[in-house]
Amino acid sequence: MTPDFLVTHSGGFHADELLSSVILTRLFPQARIIRSRAPEWITPGADRIIYDVGGKYDAAERIYDHHQRGAPLRDDGQPYSSFGLIWKHYGRDYLSASGLPEAHIEALHTSFDNGFVLPVDLVDNGALSPSVAGQLAGLTLPALLETLKPVFDETDPEAEDRGFQNALGIARSFVEARIGQSAAKLRAEALVHQAIVETGEGRILELPMGMPFRPAIVKAGADHLLFVVHPRDKDWCLTGIRRADQGFELRADLPAAWAGLTNGDLEAASGVEGASFCHNGRFIAAAKTREAALAMAELAVTEAVAIEQTLAADAALV
Repeated sequence: MTPDFLVTHSGGFHADELLSSVILTRLFPQARIIRSRAPEWITPGADRIIYDVGGKYDAAERIYDHHQRGAPLRDDGQPYSSFGLIWKHYGRDYLSASGLPEAHIEALHTSFDNGFVLPVDLVDNGALSPSVAGQLAGLTLPALLETLKPVFDETDPEAEDRGFQNALGIARSFVEARIGQSAAKLRAEALVHQAIVETGEGRILELPMGMPFRPAIVKAGADHLLFVVHPRDKDWCLTGIRRADQGFELRADLPAAWAGLTNGDLEAASGVEGASFCHNGRFIAAAKTREAALAMAELAVTEAVAIEQTLAADAALV
């Protein structure tokens, strides 16, 4: 039965019931949010979903609290907050309602749970301290959402509910943006995989536009690739491929002779007409045309392979 009411607790609000509300209001836009601890509201009924209040977790009765003794745990023993419980039971429906391809829903449900929902669950339950972020602790999403609470000496009785509604809109933006980015990465993965197949044993991956490419390269085991070329708004980009998710070390750097040069100076150093820019860090370069970008990429591959062979030869002599 479609609920008429989405019931959560009154008073100060936190990230878990705010983010739960984002999911539920997308699925049940006609339902009214009720913020109350009154027994008549936090008792299960056919006309409501209750979350983060009520002292009970029972999906059949549509009540999702996590504060009670014997509160629900994930399969690995980590605690749920109301957000985790709502995502577990309604997340796939939310993704479907957002128009995402059916083939992507399970992967997106899992990745969003691991990367977005679980940290909120852990912080809300005191199982993860925001202090691990050091000076950035106050800039975590739960902390930022809580800054939207009224101050302690606010006398307006409507302030809590007004703050909740303001925070709800902001929380919604973050959820939608994160899921949108995750969905885009899956679309990119398909495009990059196709380009890898077409490239074969070549060292340069040409893509039809700028997009996330490293995850698909790693997934495909395309260790032979060294550089990526793709069009931008008015020029072409040549970029290296990072060795790991963390850090900036590349599989191969652009030639040292190009570092920090632009236009005519870079054309002279590279011998490529149309070469227009090389970052001093040697991880990205630009060219005016596709042909120039590919020519620069070929030169960069030649130098990188030569360096690799020299290092291998030196190692063999040791």
